[in-house]
Amino acid sequence: MSMLSAIFLGLVQGISEFLPISSSGHLSLFQHFLNMNTADGNLFFDVLLHLGTLIAIFVYYWRDILDLLKELGRLFLVLLGKEEKKKKAPASAAGRKLTLTPDSRMILMIIVATIPLVFVLPIKDKVESLCGNVVFIGCALLVTGTILFISDRLAKGKKTAKNATMLDAFLVGVGQAVAVVPGLSRSGTSISAGMLRGFQRTFAVRFSFLMSIPAVLGANIISIKDAMEAGIDTSLMPMYVAGTIVAAVSGYFAIRLVNILADKGKFGNFAYYCWGVGAAALVAFAIFH
Repeated sequence: MSMLSAIFLGLVQGISEFLPISSSGHLSLFQHFLNMNTADGNLFFDVLLHLGTLIAIFVYYWRDILDLLKELGRLFLVLLGKEEKKKKAPASAAGRKLTLTPDSRMILMIIVATIPLVFVLPIKDKVESLCGNVVFIGCALLVTGTILFISDRLAKGKKTAKNATMLDAFLVGVGQAVAVVPGLSRSGTSISAGMLRGFQRTFAVRFSFLMSIPAVLGANIISIKDAMEAGIDTSLMPMYVAGTIVAAVSGYFAIRLVNILADKGKFGNFAYYCWGVGAAALVAFAIFH
């Protein structure tokens, strides 16, 4: 793997992970048509690329994450009975539930949204096998484009962490779980699911990226064992570092762009891109195979 390849793959990962165009789909198509393995068979580099996109989320949403961590600590103290009662708050569990803050609700929503991913684990190998199926990926990109096109034309929602329900969170999580297949965009599907459930556009984006943190961490933890067993080529360390940095920087600006476009009601513009790439992949497959 050359330095140029590492930088290119980091750029593709960072941009396509957050823009609703499917990072797995793009990396698979590059691998198939350009004979470019996403990491020259090195699972460790793949883990680092995902780590780079995770860093981008932490940097962009660091205030939100810090607030959520503080609130999580407070909730633990409440459960342990070590927090002093304030303003005569009810001592019962039901009473405490009524006094949940928006940050508390956000934490619970993220937990609930992560649950559907558990059901994907038994079929993980089957899902990964689809990465080599160009026809499937092309069709999935067409579906992603359709989802984006429809969701962007929905009426603007008003739900935030203050009034969104746990059912809303679970259904958005279902969207995230379904989008593990290559060609379906995780961010596009989950953000669209949030809009469909009446989420405020900027909140749909924020929730989608924050709830991806457990998903990315979990995926990396599962993959790192295989990566270690496959071995780490220390001579490629400069390429590893370069790819990770590029993925983090490009991912940061991709998150910013998605927020801007969603706020302006132009999120659906990515639909045309997905349709174009999906159609091109199917045509190219038909011609060269």
